[in-house]
Amino acid sequence: MGTAGGRAHRLLGAGCAFSAGAAMPMYKVRPFHGGGGAVLAEQLPTCMYRLHSLHSQRPPADSPPTQEEVDPSLQALEARQELILKRLYELKSAVDGLSKMTQTPDADIDVTNIIQTNDCSLTANGADLDVMLGKDYGALKDVVINASPSLPPLSLLVLHNLLCEHYKILSAVHTHSSVKSVPENLLKCFGEQTKKQPRHEYQLGFTLIWKDVPKPQMKFSIQTMCPIEGEGNIARFLFSLLGQKYNAVTSTLIDSWVDTAIFQLREGSSKEKGAVLRSMNAALGKAVWLVGNELTLADIVAWSVLQQTGSANAAPANVQKWMKSCENLAPFSSILKLLKNFTDLKLNYDDSFLML
Repeated sequence: MGTAGGRAHRLLGAGCAFSAGAAMPMYKVRPFHGGGGAVLAEQLPTCMYRLHSLHSQRPPADSPPTQEEVDPSLQALEARQELILKRLYELKSAVDGLSKMTQTPDADIDVTNIIQTNDCSLTANGADLDVMLGKDYGALKDVVINASPSLPPLSLLVLHNLLCEHYKILSAVHTHSSVKSVPENLLKCFGEQTKKQPRHEYQLGFTLIWKDVPKPQMKFSIQTMCPIEGEGNIARFLFSLLGQKYNAVTSTLIDSWVDTAIFQLREGSSKEKGAVLRSMNAALGKAVWLVGNELTLADIVAWSVLQQTGSANAAPANVQKWMKSCENLAPFSSILKLLKNFTDLKLNYDDSFLML
């Protein structure tokens, strides 16, 4: 006990002596700012990478932001990636289109005759197909139509010619196995075969398949879209791609003339056909075209039906004059030549059959 107490007394005395004596020297810290405001240069280790100071060269507050330069190699890499993605989208679209066509009756694999026709020129005043049909990146929109060669849908051929004046179209004619033979002029209804360009350079695909069907059928590349049947309905769809806009009254009049031409002038009785011709003659006595002051779908369908039924020569005077106005336009004149060749081939075929 005495020994412990003495030891504690000696430690306490040493502590007091330490406090009373001189302070023990400590390590020195260099000041961050030297004399005169000069900043001391710090010696950084060489084993670490250096970063540029964010505060050493700060631009003025009122100066506009500068755009960081982009590495040219990075730009080239991004451009190459965009090109690869575009080609992949095109390939995917082509595969999807083939898979769809093999599952539907409007484009069978066992075609017996395939003709790729001339490409149509592109003009700057064409409507935007992406706005009307939806944008599909890198994909070609395809219209596939089935029609019987015994009753060629002349209005659809006229509309094809009109579309060629607005868009760059990849046209094709096929023959289905349900049809034994098709006149040569119908196989070349889109023109002679020319050099085919890459698919992605076209805006619209237009394929006509001569097939044994009761009425024309059409399918579009949108898989959720129901098939469209009837020459009048298909003509409405194709004419809408021209981007024409009408008010409600004009649109109703056009639809009325289209239905009248299809269901009465072509499929009606002799009495109904006579009534339609008289109505057309009265309307054309007041105007150059059936509706309004310009060519519309009503004129295209009515002219085509008159040619199909062979009623053109027996039409009244105003109708005859109107038909001449239509035939002076290039989209109609080429179809008129096609129709004449088709009639001559049909007459020759009938004569040969009677001789047998």
